[in-house]
Amino acid sequence: MAEEKKTKSGGEVEEGKLYAIVGYLGVLFLVPLLALPKNKFAQYHARQGMVLFLITLAVYVATGFFAVGTLGIGVFLYPILSIVVVIWSILGIINAANGEIKPLPLIGGLANKLGSKK
Repeated sequence: MAEEKKTKSGGEVEEGKLYAIVGYLGVLFLVPLLALPKNKFAQYHARQGMVLFLITLAVYVATGFFAVGTLGIGVFLYPILSIVVVIWSILGIINAANGEIKPLPLIGGLANKLGSKK
């Protein structure tokens, strides 16, 4: 799959850049989602942040569930998956700060599906 990478120019990026960055900080994805509903740049990054947040919740619930099992597999998976989530957040923040519309690895497609209007 070819990697989608676009750079927006003009006032839309400048207006939405800080909001887009904040969108990758956990539940704060709601800030750009609600504050700039017509800014496509901020909305793109808000959707990416929302998918990241939901995956983070799923990871924490799943690893917590598996941590109480007999194998305790969640104890080993938790730090690894936490590092992956932090890396995704950093990548998203870098993309937003650079004014780029670029999907996060592995999960970016989910966010793109959220934004498609059929």
